Amino acid sequence: MFKPVGSAEATMTIHLDGQAIPARAGETIAACLLRAGVSHFRTMPVSGAGRLPYCMIGHCFDCLIEIDGIGSRQACLSAVETGMRLRTQNGPASIPGLDV
Repeated sequence: MFKPVGSAEATMTIHLDGQAIPARAGETIAACLLRAGVSHFRTMPVSGAGRLPYCMIGHCFDCLIEIDGIGSRQACLSAVETGMRLRTQNGPASIPGLDV
């Protein structure tokens, strides 16, 4: 029914919160992390509830994650790259030098 875009085998590694996760060339970060069984990508600023991707097309912003030190990036619109460092975003993204 579904055909993978790019490689069907994991040929690279990304890291989420220090844990190595196999990734496939051509897939989005969201698809890779969902396939790996990640429980949540971010937490809500007020309630602390965990959130996962919902729409997978960039409309809902539930897939926000920190990518290589930059917060509030959409995992469903970002392709995996070898060695990228991801962090679960807890609450709103922090901006260096800005105290809010």
